[in-house]
Amino acid sequence: MKIIKINILIISTILFVSCTGDLDQYPHTQTTSADVYTTAANYKAVLGKLYASFVIAGQEKGGGNADLSSNSGYDYMRCYFNLQESGTDEIASTWLEGDKVRDLTFLTWDANDPWVSDMYYRIFYTISLCNEFLRNAGDEQIARFTESEQSGIRQYRAEARFLRALAYYHALDLYRNIPFVTEADPVGAFIPPRYTADRVFAYIESELKAIDGDLADKAAGEYGRAPKTAAYALLAKLYLNAEVYTGQARYTDCITYCNQIIAAGYSLEPDYLKLFNADNDKRTNEIIFAFPVDAVRTVSWGATTYIVCGAVSNTSDLQKPENYGVTSGWGMFRVRGEIPALFDDRDGRALFFTEGQTQYLDVIDNQTNGYFVEKWTNLTDAGTMASNTVDGGVNTDYPVFRLADVYLMLAESVVRGGSGSSASVALGYLNQLRARAFGTDYETAGKLTEADLTADFILDERARELYWECTRRTDLIRYNQFTTADYLWQWKGGTKDGMAVNEKYNYYPIPTSDLTANPNLKNDNY
Repeated sequence: MKIIKINILIISTILFVSCTGDLDQYPHTQTTSADVYTTAANYKAVLGKLYASFVIAGQEKGGGNADLSSNSGYDYMRCYFNLQESGTDEIASTWLEGDKVRDLTFLTWDANDPWVSDMYYRIFYTISLCNEFLRNAGDEQIARFTESEQSGIRQYRAEARFLRALAYYHALDLYRNIPFVTEADPVGAFIPPRYTADRVFAYIESELKAIDGDLADKAAGEYGRAPKTAAYALLAKLYLNAEVYTGQARYTDCITYCNQIIAAGYSLEPDYLKLFNADNDKRTNEIIFAFPVDAVRTVSWGATTYIVCGAVSNTSDLQKPENYGVTSGWGMFRVRGEIPALFDDRDGRALFFTEGQTQYLDVIDNQTNGYFVEKWTNLTDAGTMASNTVDGGVNTDYPVFRLADVYLMLAESVVRGGSGSSASVALGYLNQLRARAFGTDYETAGKLTEADLTADFILDERARELYWECTRRTDLIRYNQFTTADYLWQWKGGTKDGMAVNEKYNYYPIPTSDLTANPNLKNDNY
């Protein structure tokens, strides 16, 4: 069984009051900040809670002793996966009504949607945890510690700012114009202002640049904690989508930070499947930053447990759960037919269970319609079950950033006119991905030429490389294909052949409950 490698990810029972103003979302309180921040070790324990807030929903197994009330009670990453994937061609959900994902699936949600609300409050809960940590980690507060302890806390402080920037990036990408609060704002009766997308963008950019000197280098970092290159990857992703958020293209800046990551010495993992198995904590050659998931310390029915178990049928006698390292399947979702159609038969990334399944979907919530995805498993490198998923969930970590995505971001930015690299360099990076994917068939079937370097090809290659990694919605929006008729897939907009939908669905609305509480907020077009 994999043991999470750093003790900051052992879930601390230390909790503290943390205010998000009008959001009125408070962690359960067992003690006060004055009691908690008395030792440097406690700072590290609280930092662990900041990281863990992305993959757990409470202080007990499976979300028990919940951190905050929500519609479904699930963790940050289950919400994020649903919002990034459910409405795209990468997911065909089975339990449209039972899991309350009908509106996400058909791009018909409104400001009362339960998943839209849960994601929103999960994001701002994490932001509130980061803010409270930072209120207690200033130079004045830590002056009583030794110089060595202060140096450590300054690094923790930079990591907290990175995690807050990541959460704000998700808020920007999903909701656009959002409430904004930092550690500098008062605790209590404070009503956050509304920040437009360009202001949120500028804040994230400035934060990530400001912490560069305090984050660990790649070689010196502990697994599960954010190194400098994680901040560079988030900056690259921010710049790749800058035109969507601000109206101004920043592809040269994207290339700059992709180059910095590449220069740090990462390399592709030779075996694609090992990036998504229960021993993927060993893939630090390619995985830049991951959320650790553990069947003992971070037991959740969301995060990667949701992805692995959800992709195994619970009605078919043909698909065997043990082949994926799980005790039973949940049958939550399959992939729509357009994604498998993108693959050459010799592409080793085409990891689909097809026996007894149709490729396309006459009925979207029929488990025999659409292929199951075999990309994510709870198997060790030796092919054994890593954990009992009924008792504790999976042991598979969630890769937030990896080198393959950096290669693809750089290539797209070159194609779109960014400077700082070249078509020949981009081609070399993409051919590394293709060589891994095609193996012995690379020279005859997988190798690219510069003529292949088009924006449309890169979008398809991103789908082939990154499907079910929470990028598809953002990618389709950047290509103006998510809501328009430029690209239709089955059941887009709720019709079998697909249809265009209102452009307002390029982002999600602020939940009605927060609109009521905060007069500064509004939903354009909803």
